[in-house]
Amino acid sequence: MDKRSKIIIGLFAAVLVAIIVSEIVRPKPLNWKPSYTATDKIPFGCYVLFNELGTLFPNNDIINVNESLYNLLSDRDSTVASNYMLINNGIDLDEQESNELLDYVADGNTVFIASSWFGQKLSDTLNLSTSYAYTISEDSIYSELSNPAFKTNKFTYKRAIRNQHFTSVDSLNTTILGTLTFTEGEEFLEKGKEIRTKPNFIKVAFGNGNFYLNSTPEAFSNYYMLNNNQEYVANAFSYLDNEQILYWDNYKKSGRVYIESPMRFVLNQPALKWAYYIAITALLIFVFFKAKREQRIIPVIEPLENSSIEFAKTIGTLYHQHKDFSDLIAKKLNYFLEYIRSTFYINTSTITKNTAEELAAKSGKSVTETKELIDFIVYLKGQNEHTEQNLIDLNKKISSFKK
Repeated sequence: MDKRSKIIIGLFAAVLVAIIVSEIVRPKPLNWKPSYTATDKIPFGCYVLFNELGTLFPNNDIINVNESLYNLLSDRDSTVASNYMLINNGIDLDEQESNELLDYVADGNTVFIASSWFGQKLSDTLNLSTSYAYTISEDSIYSELSNPAFKTNKFTYKRAIRNQHFTSVDSLNTTILGTLTFTEGEEFLEKGKEIRTKPNFIKVAFGNGNFYLNSTPEAFSNYYMLNNNQEYVANAFSYLDNEQILYWDNYKKSGRVYIESPMRFVLNQPALKWAYYIAITALLIFVFFKAKREQRIIPVIEPLENSSIEFAKTIGTLYHQHKDFSDLIAKKLNYFLEYIRSTFYINTSTITKNTAEELAAKSGKSVTETKELIDFIVYLKGQNEHTEQNLIDLNKKISSFKK
């Protein structure tokens, strides 16, 4: 590689490293998307609020709900009063959820909802509607509570918030708890700008309980909780009954992570989920044993043949055919005496009276059996001719002794 090519490659590598480093050290852009989950620390998450609930409600058990409110409220103990809190940029409940929430409030419980809209079923039942005045510029919005104890406090919202407010309510069952002041119109229009004050926080009596509805959910987000709006939140929550249990809904959230896979329905149903897991497990077991059965056959390797045994059998057959019993007995006696010498360390060159006793003591055999064997050996050594029966008797006695 020439010098010019090395320089080009070096410059390319340096530029590439610089790009990677700049991407790593560059601060991530701020995420302004609405989330309102208890774990999100982005501006419109609810991490700060959720972690302050213990301070705002010191006598309540805070329960984080990560399932549909229908599942929770349908199985609740109706004798225990509680509060339920939903905060999101929009709350859209289906008919079953809406009916369950209405029954929950009618039984004497309290629901706090901070949302820009409240769903068709709930809005129709409570006779309310919301809207906002569209503006091009991002003007400041002011919120205040109607209670005289909070009257002097006006809270300002300057960024990423719109003037969502209630346009109609059921005057018989509704109490205005807070208002929103905003500017409607633009400079280039004939009518110019107009200051509007509309309700954004109401109490709706329903059955034996109450709904507290706030159309400015941004006020409860991290961004405004950390920008001098915490007092507004604390004052708004002061209307809630001091019940033992407070449910924080972390399910109806824009920032909740959804499973996009088609398997979502299957995994959300306990029966289908277990059927799926069992089917996968059975399939893996089948594949494992199927593969194990269909492995290549391992060839059988025959052990090496012991030719010495065959040789001994051949020699024995030859001796037996020639009926040379004396020679066979002589060889068998030599092998046995060698066995006694090497195993029990007994001198067999001369067999005496003490040989049988010494052999019996070292071998663990009885003196009588050992003496019969030694006497039979001495007898055979003294004979010049031997019969087949002599050979058979010798073999039996030696075999019995070696057991």
